[in-house]
Amino acid sequence: MQYPICIEWGDENTAIGIQIPDIPGAVTAGDTFEDAYNAAVEIAHIMLQEIAASGEPIPMPTSMADHLGNLDFVEMGWGLLEIDISPYMGKTEKVNVTLPGYVIQRIDRYVREHNVKSRSSFLADAAMEKLARY
Repeated sequence: MQYPICIEWGDENTAIGIQIPDIPGAVTAGDTFEDAYNAAVEIAHIMLQEIAASGEPIPMPTSMADHLGNLDFVEMGWGLLEIDISPYMGKTEKVNVTLPGYVIQRIDRYVREHNVKSRSSFLADAAMEKLARY
């Protein structure tokens, strides 16, 4: 899943801050953008693990456009953070699906080009995105 992140650019005296608006409590910082980004990945997993352990539903990412009007994020930069949420969705179950070859080829190409964990992870993310709009 790709979660929007808002970036508060620091300066020589202030660290770079990153918030993940769709994951409550997911706020972090780092001296460089790379440090802040890596810390954001780590805090996302920590917070998602806590949410799953509490039995609450895993928050799905909302559109970046939905956040742009939020006054809390005025003058911040934006980006996307790829998070595999499958470990927080419960025990996996094996199912058989039948798809046209063209669809499978497109999925496999997307998985390769976007460093998605697996075809199954892609299909789970796509299903969760569709269900979030339901």
